This record gives sequence, structure tokens and C-alpha cells, in this order.
Amino acid sequence: MADTHKPYAKRKRIIAFIVVIMVLVYAAQLFNLQILSPQYRNYADSNAFFRKTLYPARGSIYDRNGELVVYNQPTYDVMMVVREMRQFDTLDFCHTLNIDMEQFHQLNDDMRDRRKNPGYSSYTPQRFMSQLDVEEYGLLQEKLYKFPGIYIQNRTERQYKYPNMGLILGYVAEVDRNKMAADPYYARGDYVGKSGIELSHEEDLRGEKGVEVLLRDAHGRVQGKYRDGELDKPAVSGRDLTLAIDIELQAYGEYLMQNKIGSIIMIEPATGEILCMVAAPSYDPSLLTGRNFSQNYLTLEQDPYKPLLNRAIAGLYPPGSTFKPTQGLIFLQEGTITPETRYSCYGGYPPLGGRTRSHGHASPTALQYALTTSCNSFFCYGLNAMLSNRTKYSSTIDAFQIWTRHMVDLGFGYKTDVDLPSERGGFIPNSRYYSNAFKHDRWSAHNIISIAIGQGEILSTPLQLANFTAIIANRGHYYKPHVVKARKGTALDTLFTNRRESNIDRAHFELTVEGMADAVTRGTCRRINMEPHLTVCGKTGTAENPHGDDHSLFVGFAPKDDPKVAIAVVVENGGFGATNAVPIARLMMQKYLMDEIMPQDQFLEKTIASRVILPYAYRRNAPVQRTDSVANNN
Repeated sequence: MADTHKPYAKRKRIIAFIVVIMVLVYAAQLFNLQILSPQYRNYADSNAFFRKTLYPARGSIYDRNGELVVYNQPTYDVMMVVREMRQFDTLDFCHTLNIDMEQFHQLNDDMRDRRKNPGYSSYTPQRFMSQLDVEEYGLLQEKLYKFPGIYIQNRTERQYKYPNMGLILGYVAEVDRNKMAADPYYARGDYVGKSGIELSHEEDLRGEKGVEVLLRDAHGRVQGKYRDGELDKPAVSGRDLTLAIDIELQAYGEYLMQNKIGSIIMIEPATGEILCMVAAPSYDPSLLTGRNFSQNYLTLEQDPYKPLLNRAIAGLYPPGSTFKPTQGLIFLQEGTITPETRYSCYGGYPPLGGRTRSHGHASPTALQYALTTSCNSFFCYGLNAMLSNRTKYSSTIDAFQIWTRHMVDLGFGYKTDVDLPSERGGFIPNSRYYSNAFKHDRWSAHNIISIAIGQGEILSTPLQLANFTAIIANRGHYYKPHVVKARKGTALDTLFTNRRESNIDRAHFELTVEGMADAVTRGTCRRINMEPHLTVCGKTGTAENPHGDDHSLFVGFAPKDDPKVAIAVVVENGGFGATNAVPIARLMMQKYLMDEIMPQDQFLEKTIASRVILPYAYRRNAPVQRTDSVANNN
């Protein structure tokens, strides 16, 4: 008999074991849902509490003189708690918000679509419509009692005092899914900096969100604060920023560059502070605010002039003759030449085809006079002498690596790390680049000689040219260029306050300064000579452009012996450097250093501002556009 019951006893133990396991699994799941999981706890809490997010005001932005540039004004979002919604007059609701029924259903569907709104929950407030103005808010507030489940969320919206500096300031837009995944601070419907200072200084500007915990009754109606606000957390406004930019100078530069493509950058050599950063064309920052944001952004994105591209930090240009001072400094530092070394200019540089000299100056010439007259041959001979020197270097490759290192020390080939996004690093080739290009290591200076005069593979941004000019002005050192001068409550990053050396002797810079001073008084830059009012040092450049007219460039600084400003000007398709870049630099220096335009230059000012310099394709296919600014009456 006992043997008969043995199999059943074993089965009972197995069944009991399975039942115990199932009970434990269910118990664990109940514990997880009720105790550990926030989802259902939030659903339960939402029946008793209404957690209202308090959004902080973004920090305001001021120019270097304390002039308010960016501020905030109130705006309002319409929020829905679907579980609380009961039937109401939809037509009246739509009329109050100035939308039609089709828009209502579209907005409602978008709100409930978990692909577009991953955090959707019928228990918690969901954004139905954003950015109501004060008038719309007032109309809805009066009728809010008619619409159960509808709430108003207070926010702030960016406002701009000037129609300038759009590419520097950047814009704010709704946060995307990637940003929310990367930073738990953000939730759907939040706004975040997308470009310019708004992006690079997002953590300074955004502040900290707060929360207000409100108590509901059994019907879901808000009764007041829970525990008299004991659990509330106030929002903390973002930090205010003070820019190094002078808004009046910036606006004046944009005025001069209307109907042109290019850039103006002015830097204070003693600090690295960027006084103005004009990238033309640009846009009015107020276009990228409010409900018309998407439409305006699409228009700007499709504009053939590319007004969303900050050419000052992302435009790449052959520097042309503005590059020649770098070569003189390297040749002196490496001992390839001395201040007395002379090279012939007659017949040009033979390996380039024996072209005749392009300037009517004496020959042979030394470095200082070569800078004054912008002699191509001198720098070609100098590069050949350096790369061919087997007494000092074991090979061309070895010599060229030294050349490349000096170029990097002078601020070329890599990003300057300015406090703005989307900067590009330009291009300075190294030995490996040429060995790969020629497919062997036997190349020589003759194969790459055009880089000695800023052509060939050399590419630079306008910011790099301005920074290099600041190095010359300082006789060998610099501070990283930066747009933000100060942050409220915190010190400026040491990245921008530490002095950096070029590793080239000061005496070599003094010789370069003399050559650039002579270029203004009796050389290629005579149109910027403002003595006795101002002693300017400069260098013109005309960069070959395979796609159209040459680019017009100028770099310079003033005053000579106590530099207050370094400048770089690039005008695409502007021809010779002296034709357009030099007069623009002349006017910008007067505006900043003299605070006025000299009477004899007021006609020049009007001429430059009214001049249209656009590529041929744009002239045919694009309408002429003008940029208004606060400087129009100057």
C-alpha cells in the first residue's frame, strides 16, 4: 500500500514547490509595482497631488558696456490632464485659443502619440499647445473654469533688443529625444540652447527647475498647497552673462557688410576678448522665437546665402598674403634667414614659371621690405631654403614637420577653442599628407611652394587670422579668443585667462611689426594709413578663388606700440585686399578707437555700406537683402 502512494507523494511535493514559486513571483511583482516602481506610485500620487513644474527664467545677456541684449518675457503653455477631462464646449475652447477644430484634433493626436511624446501619461499634465501670448493667456484664464483638466503653465521666452548678433547669440528651441536621453534634467516640452552662446553656455543660462506640490480633492480639483508648501522647491534663474562684444561696434560691422559675404573679427590683444564677430549674411535673432520659429528656420535654412553659417569661425579661406608674416617669423626663428638676408624679385620665383615681379619695388629685398611690398618671391625662396637645409635637418620631411609645429604654435591648423559651437580648425598640411598625396617621400619645396604665400592647401578661418594678428600685436603671446567676458557668480574659465606663448623670439616679432607698419605708410595698405590720428600696422591679402572672383583680405592692429585691437576682414569675391577689406578695416578701427568716423571718410562709409558684392550666381537667382542695424545712421 505504501509503495502505491509513493509516486503521488512525489507529485504533491513538485506541485507544492511550483505553487510556492508562483506565489513568490507574484509577491515579488506586487512588491515591485507597489513599492519599487515609480510608475504606479506616480499614478496613485497623481490622484492626490498635482506637481506643477516651475520653470526658471534663462539668464539675461549683456554686452561689454552693460547694455542689455537678451532678456525674457512671459509666455504660457496649455497643459492637459486627460484623466481629469470631462465633456466641455470644444468650439468655445478653440475660439479662445484662436485655432480651428482641425488644429485641435491634430494637437490632441500629437500629444497622445507616444512616438512624438514618449513620456505621455493620462495621469500627468501634458503639453497641448505652447507659447500663448499675454492676450491669449488672459482670454483662457477667464474661461478656465469651463474646461476641466486644462491648466496653464508659466514660462519665459527670449526677447532681443537689437536685430544683430544672431549667429553669436544663437537660438533656443524644444529639446529633442537625444538630449533628453543624455541629460535627465530635460523633459518633453523643455527648451534648450541649440546654437551660439545659448548652446555653449546652456548650463549657465538654463537655471534650475522648481516644483510646487498641490493637493487635490476626491474629484481631482486642486485645493491648495500641500503642507503649506513644505515640499515646494523654488526655481533658480539662470546666470546672467556679460559678453566681450560691443553691440554698437557689432551693429556697425553688420551695417558695412550688408549685401556682402564674409567676416569681420576684432580682438582685444591684451585679453583675447572678441570685440565684434560679424559673419555676413546673418539674421535677426527675433525670427527664431515664438510660434513662427519653424517656418522662419526653414526659410533661413533654404536661403542660398547660408545665413545660419557662422563664417567667422566655420568659413575656410586661403589666407593669401596675410599668411606671409607667419613665414617670415618661422624662417627667422629657424635661422633660415637673418634680418639682412635678401632674395631677388626679378623674374619672380623660377620654379613657378619665371613670372615677372608683380610689384614695382627694389630687388633684391630683405624680410622687412618684403612684408611692406608683399613680395611673393621672397617667401618662396625662404621656404625652399628652409626645406632644403641639410645642415640643420636630415630631410625635407624633418624640416617640414618643424614648419608644421610652428604653424600650430601660431594658432593655425586646429580650433582656437573659442566659446562658441561649430568652430572649424582650418587646414595646415603635414609631411604625411604630402607623402600620401605624392605617393612617395621624395617631394621637395618646389612641389608645395604655393603654401609659402598662403595658397595651395592652406585654409584658415577668419578667427584664426585675427588671433594670429593679436599674437603679432603682443609680440609673441596671446590669450584664447572668447566671446563671454564674465558670468554672474562664477569666474571665467582659466582656458581663456592663461597666457599662451608662440615659442618665437620677441625680436622677430618686432621686425615683423616694422614691416607691417611700413606696409601701411608706404606699401600695400596705404588706404588704411590714419596718421597722425592713429598708427596702424597691417597686411593685405588677395586669395585666389577657383569658383569666382578673388577674396579680399586684411589683417592689422592699432595702435602700433600699445595695441588695443587686432582685426581680420574677409570679403568673399571682393577682389584685391586693398579694394574692400582695407576700407572696411579702416572704418571699423575708427568706430572703435575714435568712437566716430572722420569727416573725410563719411563718403567712404556710405560707399562701402551700399556696395553689393555677391557671387554671380547669387546676383542672378537671389534677391538683394539688406540688414538693418542700430548703426544705420552713423
